[in-house]
Amino acid sequence: MEKFDTKFDRYPFSAIPTRPVYDWPNGTRLAVYFALNVEAFEFGRNPGADFTSMPSAPYHRGYAYRDYGNRVGIWRILDLFNNFNVPLAILNNASVYDVCPEILVPFRERGDEFVGHGMTNSERQAEMEEAQERKMLAAVRDRMIAEEGKPPTGWLGPFISQSPKTPELLLENGYTYMMDWFFDEQPQWFRTDRGPIMAVPYPSMEMNDIPAIINRGASDDEFTKIVLDGFDQQLEDSAKYPLVCAVSLHTFLMGQPHRARQLRRILAHMTAHRDRVWFATPGQIADHVAGLPEGVVAKP
Repeated sequence: MEKFDTKFDRYPFSAIPTRPVYDWPNGTRLAVYFALNVEAFEFGRNPGADFTSMPSAPYHRGYAYRDYGNRVGIWRILDLFNNFNVPLAILNNASVYDVCPEILVPFRERGDEFVGHGMTNSERQAEMEEAQERKMLAAVRDRMIAEEGKPPTGWLGPFISQSPKTPELLLENGYTYMMDWFFDEQPQWFRTDRGPIMAVPYPSMEMNDIPAIINRGASDDEFTKIVLDGFDQQLEDSAKYPLVCAVSLHTFLMGQPHRARQLRRILAHMTAHRDRVWFATPGQIADHVAGLPEGVVAKP
């Protein structure tokens, strides 16, 4: 078994009440972003759990379930975010450009942020050798430059997976922030051997439809309550200090007809407080924090 250094020095401990207070660009203290995972899978490789039983090869149920998200579910989600005029972060597998590129067009036209999210969701960075991971990160960056006209600045690994050298390799390949580390409700600088990289809060285990609905078995109503209670609590807490409220969605889950109704309730509730929040993208959030005066957000 591979052994890792147990000494951790990637970021310093800091209690949130002790930090300097700052505002978001519109003068509010709560930044809200929605991350939409737009993914492609390789048939015959396990795409992850479903609601029935443990999957087995060739994993056709899981593959079809997730393909439904790109064929049908994503369009319901698009309509809702258009209706409520809320931006999205598109966490984009680069292989989507090969499999179903047309699903990305309306989000590009909306001006949504495209975030690097691996080549496919059938592989994990933690299982890669360093050279393989470096090549993959560069390939995703280059494909997104070719398709979007600019490189992605943000990254979320498929399965929220990292190797010991992922932060260094991200900086090496031009990424300036990552979303794999959820240890705070404010963006924080994260140490690497190549200099600091921004860690933007991402709901890897909480306000994220997959762990809530599939892994923990939350009902649709319960997931909506999780998101709205979290938003309301953070909105109250933001009177004291700036916070990031992040919600992670997957096309094959929230694009289902019954859950689209739940997503409508979430967006209606949040946008009713539009004067008290900043609807943004993680890249905008990272850029704002990176531009704060030196020392407002401590660097390791």
